[in-house]
Amino acid sequence: MRRRTIGDPEGVQGGHLTAADFEEITELRVHGRQRVEQEARRRKRRLHLTLDGKLVLVALDHPARGFTAIRGNALAMGDRFDLLSRARRVLQDPDVDGVLASPDVMEELFLLNYLERRRGGPGFLDHRVLAGSMNRGGIAGAVFEMEDSFTGFTARRLRELRCEAGKMLWRLDLQDPASGRTMLACATAMNELRRRRLAAFLEPLAVRNLGERYETLRDMESLIRQCGVASAMGESSLSVWLKLPYGSDFARVCRSTTLPILLLGGPAREDPTEALRDFAQGLSAGPQVRGAVIGRNLLFPGELDPFLMSRALTALVHRGAGIEEALRLLQ
Repeated sequence: MRRRTIGDPEGVQGGHLTAADFEEITELRVHGRQRVEQEARRRKRRLHLTLDGKLVLVALDHPARGFTAIRGNALAMGDRFDLLSRARRVLQDPDVDGVLASPDVMEELFLLNYLERRRGGPGFLDHRVLAGSMNRGGIAGAVFEMEDSFTGFTARRLRELRCEAGKMLWRLDLQDPASGRTMLACATAMNELRRRRLAAFLEPLAVRNLGERYETLRDMESLIRQCGVASAMGESSLSVWLKLPYGSDFARVCRSTTLPILLLGGPAREDPTEALRDFAQGLSAGPQVRGAVIGRNLLFPGELDPFLMSRALTALVHRGAGIEEALRLLQ
């Protein structure tokens, strides 16, 4: 398998994000803030959210919830230069539909888009789906983690930046009343998105409190119950997509809803091929499964080039490739 090449002339740093670019993003924050809105207005949008009924989005909102660990590196996603470099590398894949990002990362992508266009390059955000992460207040490890307040994008700001969707996270701990308050806040946000003709990506997770951390429940019974509750949230479900973890007997989970499902990536695996196998199985579980929203396993696939991991994933989703063909793309 090809090793990742961040930092060499043909890799992420040399080809897509230089130290000078990274420094200039800060300079633009000080003296060129208007570039964000200008790029948002200039960006060419899709006519429809999905071109073939499916979506692959790269998730870039983990640091906003204080989650920076990748396997043995506790601060891997805390290196913003590295995170943006990897994101830009993945966005070299024309079959990646777009990004899911917190406001700061989304604005950085707009500024990087401006810098590349200024050098004569095409806008890499053109025809992409831009989804904003809305509630990031449930800081990982905090006593108020279940109180996942809306500290990120608002529906109004997403509309101003001409984004296509907003994303919410709702975690259900039956013993914590904060879960109920988060659920209500998510339903309100979904209504605000609908009124602005924006899609809503809802991630409903059942969790178990283990004391030091929360464990996401992936068993069939928990996922089916979450689908039933999540599908009924808000004043309309017509623009709602569910973001679910792959779990046991997933075909039965698919039969619990008619809403389109996007598979989430979950914790970074030691072996990236394991993540691809899960996605392949999930995509075949039912017609409701329409793609993936993946962050850690796409951006940090061990020693692999993130671009190759992306090509394998998008082949599974958009070309209907089998797992063996996808694995060959990692070579």
